[in-house]
Amino acid sequence: MHSEQIRGILDWLSDGARSEPDPAMKMKLTCEQLVAAGLPLHRVGVFVETLHPDIYGHRFIWRADGEVEVGSTTQDVEMSEEYQRSPLKILYDYGVEVRFRLDDPESKNFPFLEDLRAEAVTDYTALPLRFLDGTYHAASFATKQPGGFTDAQLGALRAMMPPLSRLVEVISLRDIATNLLDTYVGNRAGARILAGQIRRGHADHLRAAIWLSDLRGFSALSDGLPPEVMVKVLNAYFDCQVAAIAGHGGEVLKFMGDGLLAVFPIDDGADAAEVCGRMLAAANECRASIAALNFVDGNHVIESFRFGVALHVGQVLYGNIGGGNRLDFTCIGPAVNLAARLERLAARLGRTVVASSDFVGLCSEGWSDLGEFPMAGFSHAERVHGLTDETPLAAEGL
Repeated sequence: MHSEQIRGILDWLSDGARSEPDPAMKMKLTCEQLVAAGLPLHRVGVFVETLHPDIYGHRFIWRADGEVEVGSTTQDVEMSEEYQRSPLKILYDYGVEVRFRLDDPESKNFPFLEDLRAEAVTDYTALPLRFLDGTYHAASFATKQPGGFTDAQLGALRAMMPPLSRLVEVISLRDIATNLLDTYVGNRAGARILAGQIRRGHADHLRAAIWLSDLRGFSALSDGLPPEVMVKVLNAYFDCQVAAIAGHGGEVLKFMGDGLLAVFPIDDGADAAEVCGRMLAAANECRASIAALNFVDGNHVIESFRFGVALHVGQVLYGNIGGGNRLDFTCIGPAVNLAARLERLAARLGRTVVASSDFVGLCSEGWSDLGEFPMAGFSHAERVHGLTDETPLAAEGL
């Protein structure tokens, strides 16, 4: 083992491994350098928990004969038999180093080690990555070297843990920040915030197709259901919309009780008709999924849902608005106000989907002219359109 090369690798990690920006490539280069320095590595794993509504953590697996495999685990992983019978559970429970020689009878208690034994691995160790907040994450190392790792080789791996912990923590915090921003403000707004657009009043003009929707009969439902059940109802209802909006290239900006505001940005050079066509496809997908939605929670059963959505296109101001140090990244402007008026009109007309003349001018197929209607706060009436394949129902309260 070459001590000078090992020291160079530790210095490189301490400096952030800046020659390679991609985390997976950082790991690949680190492992290849360690092998070149005389460490007989066959498999290396890094396991990091994260903050995400669906994902428990990320894993990076390097093997001597291949690239780095990047994956993630779901929130229920801690309850799985695979995790409960894993050496990593010992590390996470106690924050201690774990080591098993594969000829040790005790190693046969762990199914994962049986898989490594089939690869002719002789030794396995998992070392804690200690973050500054006191949490533990893990790095694991396996070798095929006869007799396993030597004391000097284990010492080199242990010496790598402090700089590796700091590097992994920085990458993890960036990942968590991105995940949280994507979750709470959307990926487009999140990218702008991470890029430094955080000052109050910092906003850009954006042309976009605008989506405003709400759940019909929300007040009556709220009055008749326990709050905990109502949250489940809203989550099931929003699942139908968010998947369709994101799947067709839109971005959800805000949930407002039972209301949802989304935009489909029309960037410079984009085909506005194509963007509006995608928004209409999302609206039709929502119509089908919400019509098929049945909610059952104990004795609480909702067999049918109705919603309304208004589609419009126009200029919005997109950016930071708020008071003091509490800001919201959202969009405002007359176009958003008009979409809100149209959404309320949809309920009065018993329609699920209505659109403005500006929207229909770009996406003209399948619409019926419903007439002109005055809009509160606007100096002129707006011509409103409804889908020709939709039979209007009785008007409902909000």
